[in-house]
Amino acid sequence: MFTDFPTLLGAGIVLLSIFVLGFIGFRTRFPNVILYILLGVSFAGFLEGNELLHFSSEIAIVLLFFVLGLEFSTKRLGGIAKKIWSSGLLDVILSLGVSTLIAFGFGMDWFTAFLIGGITYATSSSITAKLLDDKGRMANSETEYILGILIFEDLVAPIVVAILIAMSSGDAFGGVDFAILLGKIIGMALVAIILGKTLFKHFEKFLQRIDDEDFKFALLVGIAVSYGGLALYLGLSEVLGAFLAGVMLAEIGKIDRIEGTVSPIKNLVLPTFFVYFGTTVDLGEGVPMPVLLIVLLIWSIIAKIAVGIVGGKLYGLSKRVALRAGLSLCARGEFSVVIAGVAVGSIKIFSGVYIVIAAFLGMVLFNYAPKITRKIYGQPEKKKKNMKVPTA
Repeated sequence: MFTDFPTLLGAGIVLLSIFVLGFIGFRTRFPNVILYILLGVSFAGFLEGNELLHFSSEIAIVLLFFVLGLEFSTKRLGGIAKKIWSSGLLDVILSLGVSTLIAFGFGMDWFTAFLIGGITYATSSSITAKLLDDKGRMANSETEYILGILIFEDLVAPIVVAILIAMSSGDAFGGVDFAILLGKIIGMALVAIILGKTLFKHFEKFLQRIDDEDFKFALLVGIAVSYGGLALYLGLSEVLGAFLAGVMLAEIGKIDRIEGTVSPIKNLVLPTFFVYFGTTVDLGEGVPMPVLLIVLLIWSIIAKIAVGIVGGKLYGLSKRVALRAGLSLCARGEFSVVIAGVAVGSIKIFSGVYIVIAAFLGMVLFNYAPKITRKIYGQPEKKKKNMKVPTA
């Protein structure tokens, strides 16, 4: 029916739909990310195979993490890494390991169980980062810990994807393959650090010279897309590459000029990522293995809250802030979709249903995290100012 439908007209309809849903979300205070995903689900047949939407979503996720990386100089990133490794390892054990064992206990073979464990593992970096920005929580005490966990997961998830793809192709994935994959990640990080400390150290002066020129957009977006593309070429995640590109430019110190240039483009295309995400979810006919689905959804939430409470304490957060962090880590998203692409048959339908529900529940918990925290721990005490008593 829609085979001869012009791509440009389809793009216009999508953008207008995004505006309408965004306005509805603005007026009702309902998370517009959920609305965008549901738009994609409902338009799945209409937008199936739309290359323009797919390309736009790729640019969106790259720019989102490029801007995110700008917040982390190598010095700050190193400080976070020293504190986050124990919490990140706990996340792998609970969200990936235990979920794999649960699936295996329901009769899955080890490959399928590990596949399902991978789908339940990573928090959606894009959804969480977008909600942190939308809700004005970027400056909150728990945000650095949340971003640290997301970064750790962004390093682990591509390894999980590579192992699953190797296993599904029938080729053996041994220690040598794992070492090569790890070497690629370390190599890209080292190149980013070296370039940031040398080539981009005085980049701000150059940006000042071309501040009013239109081609500045092409330079900054080109850097982000190129490094993200290099990561894909090496068999890694474009998310990781884009983040490292941001880390490179974070060394200039003042990043306002870069953010001011890239953010308008990012804000235009970012909703298309969530729409595209929705189009990749095939709900199929009926829900296979509903009991396993319910058990995994419950465990997924428990695991992330535990990562927040226990891991947050290891990181140095208070109980109140740690709980708020855990409740904010429950949404699943883009990495789950990538891993679900390896699945076939009923497992793929199962994965699609899980991702949609987990994304929705995660975003709801994120929005109510402050209220739930206040309900459990009460209102935070206001710091009393020291009053100096005048002496005679």
